[in-house]
Amino acid sequence: MRGINRVMLIGNLGKEPEIQYLEGNIAVAKFPLATTETYKDKNGALISQTEWHNVVLWRGLAELSQKHLHKGSLVYVEGRLRTRNWEDKDKTRRFSTEIVVDNLVMLDKRKDVPDGNLQDSGESQSSYNGINLNIGNNTLTDLKDDLIF
Repeated sequence: MRGINRVMLIGNLGKEPEIQYLEGNIAVAKFPLATTETYKDKNGALISQTEWHNVVLWRGLAELSQKHLHKGSLVYVEGRLRTRNWEDKDKTRRFSTEIVVDNLVMLDKRKDVPDGNLQDSGESQSSYNGINLNIGNNTLTDLKDDLIF
């Protein structure tokens, strides 16, 4: 039986996306994403717990993130976990777990677009604000209506 490696997060960017271009002009963007869970303790006090996730986007999604995402932007990301390891200059083994994104929905409404639709020719995104986002062969439709807050 095959396994499933799927991650779905809604959170805020911790900083501006950092984009690099690899050999062959392949774009890769990285940014930290904060997800916050709020619950009540046994005394009824609200407790907030924030987790930070390393997010990686490739090609068109990387370029899209550089153009339209900023520190604090609210996004839905869907992808898979990937863990990398390497040795640093002191020969210490280091690990990094990342979310490699294949679906992205921008949940903030843009102020400079009257109807909330983003029109970018040649990009893999067909609309904006959680409605009809097409990336590759995947489609997310009316995501905001399906989410429970």
